[in-house]
Amino acid sequence: MSNSQSANDLLKKVRKIEIKTRALSHQIFAGEYHSAFKGRGMAFSEVREYQYGDDVRNMDWNVTARLRSPYVKVFEEERELTVVLLVDVSRSGLFGTVGGIKKDTIAEIAAVLSFSALLNNDKVGALFFSDRVEKFISPQKGRTHLLHIIREILEFRPESDGTDISAALRYLTNAIKKKCTAFLLSDMLDVGADGSPRYEEALKVAVNRHDLSVIMISDPRERSIPDIGLVHVKDSETGGTAWVDTSDRKVRAAYEDWFRNVAKSSERLFLKYNVDKVDISVNDDYVKGLMTLFKNR
Repeated sequence: MSNSQSANDLLKKVRKIEIKTRALSHQIFAGEYHSAFKGRGMAFSEVREYQYGDDVRNMDWNVTARLRSPYVKVFEEERELTVVLLVDVSRSGLFGTVGGIKKDTIAEIAAVLSFSALLNNDKVGALFFSDRVEKFISPQKGRTHLLHIIREILEFRPESDGTDISAALRYLTNAIKKKCTAFLLSDMLDVGADGSPRYEEALKVAVNRHDLSVIMISDPRERSIPDIGLVHVKDSETGGTAWVDTSDRKVRAAYEDWFRNVAKSSERLFLKYNVDKVDISVNDDYVKGLMTLFKNR
């Protein structure tokens, strides 16, 4: 296929996803997004010396004590948000058995969130990660910028195959100094040998700095193994291979127990740090999932 054909195919994909997701953003998400992620009132801006008539409830007692002179906190109205999409581009996103691959679902959801932000006059940025931060697109406004992000999601080829959610969260914390609204779009399959999440410390720091929501994308076949005899399987991220006898009930039960343990461990972690989270399968209606996320905020 020539470069011109590839470019034309990509433009068609971008146009198709824009038409579908813009319509959803206009018809369904604009109001819900606005109420869930807008209207946060006043945000801290700076401190200045106390002036006659200032509200004493805004006194900054720490600065006042340090400088031995009265200082007050100055607030400004939050008129817009900065939205950052943390997009998992590891090879596990290429997995799919029904309704498409996880990567395509992530792309559509990212586009819906982006166009909802556009309707709200918010800035949008994107961070692509595998087991490293692959690319960071600084938050900006406008349709042209959003289409650039969507193109990147559709065609981006990561240098690495694995998953390191901690790396993405640490980068977010360091790169965005002001509080932002961040959406982590991933299958969240980044766990240790015991099935516990490997990203707790980075998550703890990130949620103290930013407003983070997790959108977990999965495939139904990841929850259980079908009985299809002896199969040769390969880990798409590590490259490791093994023969698995799926006819053995104990093998299937052990895998299902492992997956349930992973799910419970991550759920406990999100509850511990009060992180909003929704599970969306590639064969589900992600509209309902996002509406649930927005309404529960």
